Amino acid sequence: MTDFQKTSNCRICGIWQPGDLPPQTDIDAVKTAIRHVNRPVAMIEIDGRSGVGEGGRICIGAAPELESKADHYPLLVYIPPLPPEALGDSHFKTAFNLRYAYVVGAMANGITSVDMVAAAGDAGLLGFFGAAGLSIGAIEAAIGQLQARLGDRPFGFNLIHSPNEPDHEAQTVDLYLKKGIRLVSASAYLDLTLPIVYYRVKGIYRDSDGKIVCPNRIVAKVSRIEVARKFLAPPADKFLNQLQEEGKISSAEATLSRQIPMADAISAEADSGGHTDNQPALALLPTMLALRDKMVANFNYNRPIWVGLGGGIATPGAAAAAFAMGAAYVLTGSVNQACVEAGTSETVRHMLVEASQADVTMAPAADMFEMGVKVQVLNRGTMFAFRAAKLYELYNRCNSLNDIPAQDRQVLERDFFRCSLEQVWDDTRNFFLERDPRQIERAEKDPKHLMALVFRSYLGQSSNWANSGEHSRKIDYQIWCGPAMGAFNEWAAGSVLEKPENRSVVTVAMNLLMGAAVIARYNWLQIQGINLPREAGKYTALPLDQIRALLV
Repeated sequence: MTDFQKTSNCRICGIWQPGDLPPQTDIDAVKTAIRHVNRPVAMIEIDGRSGVGEGGRICIGAAPELESKADHYPLLVYIPPLPPEALGDSHFKTAFNLRYAYVVGAMANGITSVDMVAAAGDAGLLGFFGAAGLSIGAIEAAIGQLQARLGDRPFGFNLIHSPNEPDHEAQTVDLYLKKGIRLVSASAYLDLTLPIVYYRVKGIYRDSDGKIVCPNRIVAKVSRIEVARKFLAPPADKFLNQLQEEGKISSAEATLSRQIPMADAISAEADSGGHTDNQPALALLPTMLALRDKMVANFNYNRPIWVGLGGGIATPGAAAAAFAMGAAYVLTGSVNQACVEAGTSETVRHMLVEASQADVTMAPAADMFEMGVKVQVLNRGTMFAFRAAKLYELYNRCNSLNDIPAQDRQVLERDFFRCSLEQVWDDTRNFFLERDPRQIERAEKDPKHLMALVFRSYLGQSSNWANSGEHSRKIDYQIWCGPAMGAFNEWAAGSVLEKPENRSVVTVAMNLLMGAAVIARYNWLQIQGINLPREAGKYTALPLDQIRALLV
């Protein structure tokens, strides 16, 4: 197809007068016009055919002063500029000091690394450091590095729900408050906890204009209505009363806290890597938006609460769909793990590059093992999911390590742990003596809990083996991954992003945003009656310098 045609519902809406450039009638011209997303596109009629005009002057509606001139053309469709920074909610971007409505999600164990968060912040994106699973010392070191590198530029830290390690969650909150971390991504919460409420309300005050100010902001990842409702409501009185009784907050702080929501924004988490309920994005986001509107009305908040979308954001089409449905921002996770800044190994990056959408499965989670909570992981090239499921099956069937059948015990010691279960317990005990001594006290009284800690040690180490690239343990790698990774690989095939060494977090982000803008503009033309071939709306990933050239 060498040109493009208007459909019967396309009507003349004004006049276009050319400037320095003459109108064009070939399809390459309209493809180029769509891709220059910071420029308007004028679709015009030239001797009964459709054409595209670049630059010049546009008059929408009647234009008597031009009607007597010969150098003008009927205007069929006008689409405005849509640069990447125009996508998403402008108030969200202003509130968080962002250029782009794009969040780099917190992949645990430092996979969303200092380098990744710094790169995101430098580019006007919002990155959350993957603090989950790390020691307090490691988190504190990352805080120092990011504060030194980014200063006032945007960044945040993860705060993960830790039902099996409540002391560690509380210590993390104390560290954030001490070090002035004013933004956290709350993840994997099944219910609110005292530490997260303490983080939210500590230091709340009313300014000179009478406005309630919350110094500590929360972006909560949620996939269930009942959890989202808790983050959209004020903190419960039971938490505020306890904090006040313990002397952690004042009566004034408690009073003000009853007038604000727990979260400034919620990220509707669809089918993602890691902890996930495998929710469909097309159903989840509208539900969360409607719930947000209901809760804001019910509590009569005088502040906005933004709703973004994560899980499956891996192609320009997915990003365009998210923004079209009303997402204030998009959040990426799985695709960032394959980027050069990710705190994981080259081996893992290459494994992720080879993944397809079907190469993922669910496996027991280390941090919520006894509760039966699962995470989504890469299934290709690793036996982790199978072995983790075996451990959970034995946990449900047996009451202690001594109850494990001899044949199963032999397999565990030979293939899973590569040492005796007694040695595993000694190592696990030493770990928790530093991390959370109460776990040891409980285990010595409860053999089933002792068994759970031993089994959890395999689940926990499996992600460390993956991050460090421990070659002898490749078959045991736990790699958090959703089907988004496969979708990204399929879209990136044949482009600059096909090779892992070209996948920087900013290059990935800008291509997804740029592609979303191109697709949106293509769709705007289509729905206004310009019949275009599919290739006109197709976007292939480009190097950053070429993207910048298109934005001139």
